[in-house]
Amino acid sequence: MNIAKMMKQAQQMQAGMLAKQEELAAMDFEASVGGGKVTVVANGSGDVKSVKIDPAVVDPEDVEFLEELVLKGVQEAVAKGKEATAAEMKKLTGGLGLPGMPGM
Repeated sequence: MNIAKMMKQAQQMQAGMLAKQEELAAMDFEASVGGGKVTVVANGSGDVKSVKIDPAVVDPEDVEFLEELVLKGVQEAVAKGKEATAAEMKKLTGGLGLPGMPGM
């Protein structure tokens, strides 16, 4: 394979990866914790979009418990976004780890 062809393929792969990154950054990922008591929605960029709390758990005595559930939900939603990004980048690169790419 000649160098020019390899460079063109690398550029096409990079363009595909960048487009997929943008697509995944805009996607929403949801995580529910505590038996559905708290649900968090975050996008692939790690921005938390919403937190839904079952009214049955909003008792002043449960504040610490509630905060722990919210934190866990946020962490799980963000992790799902990162896992999806890493999986898509792996597909696009054929498993090759490229410097500077998420999940590599």
